[in-house]
Amino acid sequence: MKNSLLVFLFLSFTSFAQTPVLYPEAFLKIVQTYHPLAKQASIGVQKSEAQILQARGGFDPILSHYSTQKTFDGKNYYEYHAPELSIPTWYGIELSSGIENLGGSRLNPSQTLGETSYLGISVPLAKNLFLDQRRASLQQAKLMNQMALQQQRSVLNELFSDAMASYWNWVKSVRVLKIVDQNLQIAEARVSFVKRSVELGERPAIDTLEATTQLQYFDNLYQAKWVERENARLSLSVYLWQENNSPQELPAEVQPAEVTNEFAWIADFDLNLSSLLEKAYANHPDLSAYQFKIQGLQVEKKLKFQSLLPKLDVSYNALSKGLSPSLEARPLFENNYQYGIKFEMPLRLSKGRADYALAKLKIEEESLNLAQKKQQIQVKVNAYVNQVESLKKQIQTQEKALKNYQALVKAEESRFAQGESSLFLINSRETKAMEAAEKLTELKAYLFKTIYALQASAGVLI
Repeated sequence: MKNSLLVFLFLSFTSFAQTPVLYPEAFLKIVQTYHPLAKQASIGVQKSEAQILQARGGFDPILSHYSTQKTFDGKNYYEYHAPELSIPTWYGIELSSGIENLGGSRLNPSQTLGETSYLGISVPLAKNLFLDQRRASLQQAKLMNQMALQQQRSVLNELFSDAMASYWNWVKSVRVLKIVDQNLQIAEARVSFVKRSVELGERPAIDTLEATTQLQYFDNLYQAKWVERENARLSLSVYLWQENNSPQELPAEVQPAEVTNEFAWIADFDLNLSSLLEKAYANHPDLSAYQFKIQGLQVEKKLKFQSLLPKLDVSYNALSKGLSPSLEARPLFENNYQYGIKFEMPLRLSKGRADYALAKLKIEEESLNLAQKKQQIQVKVNAYVNQVESLKKQIQTQEKALKNYQALVKAEESRFAQGESSLFLINSRETKAMEAAEKLTELKAYLFKTIYALQASAGVLI
């Protein structure tokens, strides 16, 4: 194996084993760390964090400087310099401070010659008082960040579920191949035994044909199961990636983890319907994403409501002579001041009413989507819980059936040794026992896949 991390994860839980083993926990760690979908989901979160920073830019202080000069026909009309610092605040109030330096012979009478400074404030008294575009953008950016985190969880949830389905399909194919291989070895040994018995005159020659036919059947079956195992290994390799974004094929020598007690192993999973539904309603990433989206639309609704209000902005500047603004207390409207009032209101409010109505409809639409998604999750969780319970019972029944088939094989072999049975009956019993073992392996793998699908459906896999 080229990637040292893969080697570590394969062997980290089997330090005394000769054969590298891939455990489910290690497999999921590789998927979460290196799979492109997992990385893309992480990029989505980073983009939302950048959007928060972008929205915070609306509250950055702004330093500006304006200079202009006019000279014509040898006359200095005016020369004007005006540096200014403006500071937006959360509540729509904007503070400002600046200096004006004005000179020239052709000035507007309303302008002040020389050097002056000012401290100013601008306040919206109606529209944009409680919410404006800057505040709404920042609130929505934060909600979109939370939504991106939930979308990341949702992507990983589905990715893990698909990956574990592939993992247990690989486990099943490896174990089934071992079962067939064991039967193949028994058939090979029996052919040798029967041939010696025929040579010694202890068995009829027809037994050689019977034993050889069984061997050929298991040999063909082994080839078919070997292909299934290799294809399952390749399918599992789809989820294995290296740090440099290149795919990693699962080495043929790697084996799945052995699970000696399946029911003890699944005891760590929450399989209770009520508990899973409670967790899903409280923390399922898809439901949480809808909830954050609705909260973002509610912010938009509040912003659109501002369009129904008249615009009434008041500004006031305290003026001072010289380059230093005066901070001394003084009456606001006695001397050295400048103020302004701006009123604006559309007479029909057509755009404002339409925007507000659309915002409310978007919330209603997403609320319906949320209710529908909640119902879908409930049905899916319920179905998987039923399936898990059914599979547990099937496995218990199949284990008993396998023991019975194996007992029949031993009994038939005993009768055969005593000359009371035939190879045909032994072969038939062995085939049934092998099919029962294969069925049990499939049921166990299906149980594990269903458990992971159940956890994913409740949103608790990641």
